[in-house]
Amino acid sequence: MIKSQWMGMCLGVREAIKRLETLDNPERVTVYGELVHNTQVLKWISDRGISIIAESERPAVPETDEVLITAHGISNREKEWLFGNGKKLIDTTCPLVYRVHKAAESLQNSGHTVIVIGKAGHVEVEGVIGDLDDYVVVGSIAEVRNYGKEKLGIVCQSTMAVVTAEEIVCEIRNRNVGAEVIFVDTICKPTKDRQLALVSLVDKVEALVVVGGLNSNNTKQLARYAHEAGKSCFHVEKAEDIDPDWFYGVQDVGLTAGTSTLDSTIDEVYEKLVSISNKMVYSNREEVLIDV
Repeated sequence: MIKSQWMGMCLGVREAIKRLETLDNPERVTVYGELVHNTQVLKWISDRGISIIAESERPAVPETDEVLITAHGISNREKEWLFGNGKKLIDTTCPLVYRVHKAAESLQNSGHTVIVIGKAGHVEVEGVIGDLDDYVVVGSIAEVRNYGKEKLGIVCQSTMAVVTAEEIVCEIRNRNVGAEVIFVDTICKPTKDRQLALVSLVDKVEALVVVGGLNSNNTKQLARYAHEAGKSCFHVEKAEDIDPDWFYGVQDVGLTAGTSTLDSTIDEVYEKLVSISNKMVYSNREEVLIDV
């Protein structure tokens, strides 16, 4: 069993959860969307008596007086709308997501059409484009085209895969020859650290377990890279999801996790994998004894 050098919760997610832990009256607070894309965290929030408005239901006016903005952030326009409806905001937007907003707004203010490299419909992307007037969202090379603009400014969803972003930027330049193209790399360092650590890890293992929400973008990026590297990869949310049969005949298994995965969840998955490994070793020894 080999653990990735970098995995699990980033500072932004930890700070958001810490903010929830210190609420004096949790029943008076509504989380505006999913704090993070992780079912264990969402269950913990509900168990504390905190209300949640699903991302699919937004925009919606919460019944409580206090509204907690998630780590993914929202647009300034939506914040003003909530203020206008008499809500007090508890803002846990990740500072690195704020960086994406600021970069996009700066590019727009300098006359650029803003291209956001990211997943269309993702809550972070929706928050960024919510304050823009002239923008395009691009999620793959196939979506790139000639935009007929003199000035293009590119930012990235903070959890995009680095390689994917680089390929898309290159294609944008190739398809828009003659245009001024400015690229501001807004992929966050925790995402990059986990992706780079995975690049090193995949060469050392036969199979990989990725822990995190099934709808978590950065977790899915980790699993996708492992698959593309030709490794058996299993994306799980918790230890109970693991099937020991996955690892029959496998010697070396790697473990990594997305930035919204609880430390306790990673520990439980690790213990389950160690237990499976120990049972397999014991079983193999029995087979040898029987053969003899």
